Amino acid sequence: MNRLAGLLAASFFSMCPADALAATRIKDITTVQGIRDNQLVGYGLVIGLAGTGDSFKNSPFTEQSMRSMLRRMGVGVEPGSMKSKNVAAVAVTSTLPPFVAEGSRLDVEVSSLGDASSLIGGILVMTPLVAADGEAYAVAQGPLHTNAIAASGQAASVIKGVPTSARIPNGAIIEKDHTADINRIGSVNLVLQNADFKSATNIADVINAYAKKRYKKAIAQEMDYRTVAIQRPKDVMVTRLIAEIGELQVEADINARIVIDEKNGTIVIGSNVRILPVAVAHGSMMITVTEEPRISQPAALSDGVTAVEPSTTIEVTQENGPVAVLNGPTLGQLVSGLNQMGLKPPDILAILQSIKASGALQAELVVR
Repeated sequence: MNRLAGLLAASFFSMCPADALAATRIKDITTVQGIRDNQLVGYGLVIGLAGTGDSFKNSPFTEQSMRSMLRRMGVGVEPGSMKSKNVAAVAVTSTLPPFVAEGSRLDVEVSSLGDASSLIGGILVMTPLVAADGEAYAVAQGPLHTNAIAASGQAASVIKGVPTSARIPNGAIIEKDHTADINRIGSVNLVLQNADFKSATNIADVINAYAKKRYKKAIAQEMDYRTVAIQRPKDVMVTRLIAEIGELQVEADINARIVIDEKNGTIVIGSNVRILPVAVAHGSMMITVTEEPRISQPAALSDGVTAVEPSTTIEVTQENGPVAVLNGPTLGQLVSGLNQMGLKPPDILAILQSIKASGALQAELVVR
C-alpha cells in the first residue's frame, strides 16, 4: 500500500506541470479588506420540552429568566413557586454576512446552558442577537431541529446524536440594515489568506497586466507580504472591478513545509520541499524474554525433594533496515523514496526529524 501511494504521488507530480499546480484564481486566495462576517450571540429560553428541561435547583438562572419573561407579559410569579422542567436556558449563535438587508433571514444554532437532558421538541422564544458592538441586529425564534434521538425507560436509555444542541433554519430575521455602498470608495485592499511576498507581487503584476489592456493603466500595488492595494479606475464600479479581478489566474507561492500529525499518522509534504543527497538507514531492535522452568528430580532412595529451577533465555535481534540514498529534488521523488523503503508514518516522522537535524531537509518541519 505504501509503495502504491508513493508511485501514485510520483506519477501525479510528473504528469502535472508546476504552473498548473500553482495557478489559481485571485478570489480563491484573497479576501477584500473590510468585507467580512460578524458573529451574533444571544441568551434565550426554549419552552415546550417534555420534562427534559433545566431543574431550577441546579440552574437558578433559568427560573430567573422565566420569571422576568412572565413579568414583562404582565404575569407575576413568586420566587421558588415554579417547578416546571419544560423550560431550558440556551445560548443562541449565528453569523451575520456582509451586505444583508433588513428582513433577511439567518440560520441559528441553539445550545443548552443548564442541565437540560434534551432540547427535542422545544421552541425558542423570541431572542435578540447582538454583535460585538452591543447592538441587536437580528431576532431569533422558532421550533428546534436537533437531528438526535433520545429515549429512556426505567432500566435503560439510548441517545443518538447530541440532543442538547439544535438548529433553526432561517430562524432569525434581520432587524437592522447592514448594507453599504462600496461603489463610492476610491480603492480596495486585497488581503492574502496565506501571506507571502512572492504571491503578493505576482497578484499585483497579474492585475496590472490585465488593467493596462482593460483600463489603459496600472491600478495595483503590493503594500506588504499580505496586502495588495487597488485603485478604482474612473467610471468603474467597485463591484464589477472586484468580480473581474477575482477571475484572473495567478501563481501562488508557498513556503517549503512538511506537516505531520502524530495522532492519526497524516503526513503532508508541500510541493516546494527539497532534500539534499543523504543516506538513511532505519532498523528496529527486538528483545525476546523466554521463561522455561526446569523440574529437578532427586535420586531414588534419597532424602531429596522435587524442585523447580528457573531458566530464562534472553535473545536480542536487530533487524537491519536497508540503507537508502535519498536525493529528492522533487516532491514526487521524495515521497517515492520514503515509501519504497516500506516505512510507516511513525518511521517516516523519525527519519524526517533526523534529516532535518542533519541539515539536508530544505523545508520547515511542523509536528502536531
